[in-house]
Amino acid sequence: MDTQSYFPVPPGVGMEENFLSLDDILLSHERLPIRTECTFPRLGFLEKSSDTQDIPEGTKMELPLWLTKGLYERKRKVVSVELPKVYREGWRTVFSADPNVVDLHKMGPYYYGLGSQMLHFDSPENPEIAQTLLQTFIARFRRTMDSSQNAYNEDTSALVEREAICCNRLWVRGGRWDKRDAVKESQRLITDD
Repeated sequence: MDTQSYFPVPPGVGMEENFLSLDDILLSHERLPIRTECTFPRLGFLEKSSDTQDIPEGTKMELPLWLTKGLYERKRKVVSVELPKVYREGWRTVFSADPNVVDLHKMGPYYYGLGSQMLHFDSPENPEIAQTLLQTFIARFRRTMDSSQNAYNEDTSALVEREAICCNRLWVRGGRWDKRDAVKESQRLITDD
């Protein structure tokens, strides 16, 4: 009798979320740098570096993704979201040069998921972020496939191990992932507003 007490729930695809998925729950707790655009009365306890009762306008702090998405509104500015350093121009340049040299696991286990969630927020850099996510995935997936199929009497397990985990998550999300699907998803993320 081979029954499971827990059936894995696949994470949401792209900017969608699945609140029954452990990966999505952990992703929603990733912290984002924000700046307050108005005063938050009686919430000073959230800002640990200050002893005031209120959070004044212009305060820079980090909040979890779920709270940031709840506070963020396009029409009424409550908070403005700043890009985490791994999605800024300097890192995008590194990724465009050679995405295989960066250890994404050290950057955070949810590089692709958090990147797609960052597209919820208005930023003039959203098309570049979406393109970088797509190109990074394609290059790293290609390297993983090349290493796994073209190894001749070599142990490539250390090379492929971390990439396989990340690519497997994306594979499970989409069921099937090929370049046409990646291009469609990238175009949808760029034009979706």
